[in-house]
Amino acid sequence: MATKLFVGVYKQSLRCPHVQSMTLKCQLQKSKRLYSPSFHQNVLHSRMLSTSVQRPKQSKDKVLFTPGPLGVTLSVKQAMLRDVGSRDKEFIECIKFIRSKILEIAGVSQKDFCCIPIQGSGTFAVDASFQTVLPRQGAKALIIENGAYGKRMSKICAAAGISCDVQSFREDRQVEPEVVEDALSGRTKYDLVAIVHSETSSGVFNPIAEVGNIVKSLSPESIYLVDAVSSFGAVPINFEESCIDVLISSANKCLQGVPGFAFVLARNSVMDNCKGNSRSLALDLYDQVKQLDQTNQFRFTPATHSMLAFKQALIEFEQEGGVEGRAKRYKNNRAVLQKGMNELGFKELLDEKVAGYIITSYLYPKDPNFNFNTFYNKLNDKDLVIYPGKVLDTDCFRIGTIGDLHAEDMTTLVKAVREVCHDMKISIPIKY
Repeated sequence: MATKLFVGVYKQSLRCPHVQSMTLKCQLQKSKRLYSPSFHQNVLHSRMLSTSVQRPKQSKDKVLFTPGPLGVTLSVKQAMLRDVGSRDKEFIECIKFIRSKILEIAGVSQKDFCCIPIQGSGTFAVDASFQTVLPRQGAKALIIENGAYGKRMSKICAAAGISCDVQSFREDRQVEPEVVEDALSGRTKYDLVAIVHSETSSGVFNPIAEVGNIVKSLSPESIYLVDAVSSFGAVPINFEESCIDVLISSANKCLQGVPGFAFVLARNSVMDNCKGNSRSLALDLYDQVKQLDQTNQFRFTPATHSMLAFKQALIEFEQEGGVEGRAKRYKNNRAVLQKGMNELGFKELLDEKVAGYIITSYLYPKDPNFNFNTFYNKLNDKDLVIYPGKVLDTDCFRIGTIGDLHAEDMTTLVKAVREVCHDMKISIPIKY
């Protein structure tokens, strides 16, 4: 090929006697350079680099047995492999679809409730809710907590300068409605009462309906706020029967989207009275929802890719059978996990009567060879990721059963736990 081109250039020079000798010289030099071995090597290397950038080698994803971030389907990941403008018609339609579908899943009407997506994690939405619904001056909140995420609410209040009382319960027990009743029967007037539905630091489900009715019975002017970050979409919630005014959840939990934004469901009658309350510009849900209602656009750059993925996740949620279908799979995941771990001798933190099916906490074995970091790392080496570190006072580790997990994944994990225990010379059945 190189010889033919070189000869072609030469013949062209013979046919064109008026061609400048300098031009011919340049053509000949270019011909030699283009087809020199070193040039071929450089071009090949460049193309290899270009190909490697455009088509990265696919690595095997780890399987996440965590309450978030959690594993999602390939089709949800593929849905966000596009760029769209935040003010494009397509993205505006995506926002409208998401807001409408969330209200539908919640079983509430647009006449009574609004859906307010906000950039950030679930904690951002919890923070935004406290900041927005409570007046800047003189407001007081009652926080009902039995775990790390309830405690986090009190930290939010402290950071925002919001006065609050905290009613605490044991981390391995449900919130007791009768105790909440006593707390609300005193002289203190609370503008807001807050509770966590699924306390993922332990796995306990709290009785939000019973508590909500007590709140509205004894303190009807109080706003009742429910953190349902890790339960909405897989645990049935009746807004009216539970007297909920504000509920918070996240894209990357039971609805199986990817991280990037959370959302708040709030009564319109509550949100309409919140103008000027927020101590933060970015976390002002009142301004956020007014902008969304008027233009279907965000005030600041939204998580476009995450929202595209979430739209696909909502479609798949409906295909699985909505809340009922997702709950069925998650419950089955936990049943498989329980059976396998019980056979190994692991002991759960919670009594079955109060345990949910989102995440399960297991007590550390008393075996002298058990070390959680080693246990965690050995499972991680097998591409199986449980929740690292403890957040409770009790020594325990957590295994999530939500996300794109199925019975075979739970079986694989239990088998790996047995292998790791054998490698660590931990006696089976586990000793306590």
